[in-house]
Amino acid sequence: MTTSTVLGRAPSELRQALQDNPKRRSRDLADQLGVSEAELLAARVDGETVVRIDPALDPLFARIATLGPVLALTRNEHAVHERDGSYEDYRSGQHAAMVLGPDIDLRMFPRHWVHGFAVSEGDKRSVQVFDAAGDAVHKVHLRADSDVAAFEALVAELRVENQSDHIETTARLPVEAAKSNPEKLDILRKEWDGMTDTHQFLRLVSKLRMNRLGAYRIVGAPYVRALDPADLTAALYGAAEKNIPIMLFVGNQACIQIHSGPIHRVEPMGPWINVLDPKFNLHLRADKVAEVWLVRKPTKQGDVISIEAFDAEGGLILQMFGVRGADAARWAEYANTLGL
Repeated sequence: MTTSTVLGRAPSELRQALQDNPKRRSRDLADQLGVSEAELLAARVDGETVVRIDPALDPLFARIATLGPVLALTRNEHAVHERDGSYEDYRSGQHAAMVLGPDIDLRMFPRHWVHGFAVSEGDKRSVQVFDAAGDAVHKVHLRADSDVAAFEALVAELRVENQSDHIETTARLPVEAAKSNPEKLDILRKEWDGMTDTHQFLRLVSKLRMNRLGAYRIVGAPYVRALDPADLTAALYGAAEKNIPIMLFVGNQACIQIHSGPIHRVEPMGPWINVLDPKFNLHLRADKVAEVWLVRKPTKQGDVISIEAFDAEGGLILQMFGVRGADAARWAEYANTLGL
């Protein structure tokens, strides 16, 4: 074991903090201690219970696909997206990769998958990956009917030689604040009208030296409409009550996780608003939602309507869309009534 310090705290000190706070969530304890979640987990590396593994996507997802039914978890600062299912239809890519299964649907950016761990705690087993700053980008938790032998094979194959209990992390990059370019407003509107696919949007605003939120703040109707933060919670309740299937995106710089389908049980709990369905859970800090926008983007198949939520720093918390096909019109009709 190494005795290197982690931001002024030795791994032994971090292990003691974990022992002293057995019920504290790792992320919350890490924040309290002034370290990253990955550093806190690395302090527990022993080559058996917590094992450092290679986070490279191609070999990792080849093995994850063998685990059978699991829980996929992706989060950012203010939202957690959990989806049960199996990892199917992995598609590799140097700059972006995907999982396109019917249950687990991911968009991944490999350069941010930096620190990997396999964790075995009694009957609890997981694969956890973190970015360069030590923030969690994606986790896979085994369920009662997951294939334990396949998990053990994953650990054996992906185990790295370096099983140190210390990792090096970089400073967390600040969230990019809203960036507008009012001088290019006419061009923004003209090229917005000419879009044929929603994926063209980020290239458009980048070319005009703006970002997503900056463009929303200046483009105006009929392209966007500002909503009250409370309308986001109302949209979740409405989709559930009206049984409107939705696509719900939650992501970070390394991974975006998507739920497609209806939602049913929406429950508040303190500052959190939760979707608590058998195969899908969402946990959203509603009090951290600072801006919500209703957005219309043209495509070859017609307008796509989304509801998009941002925090006070300008970070994207989540996006809601209608499920493609016949249900998209029902979503658009309902979403357009929000805030009126």
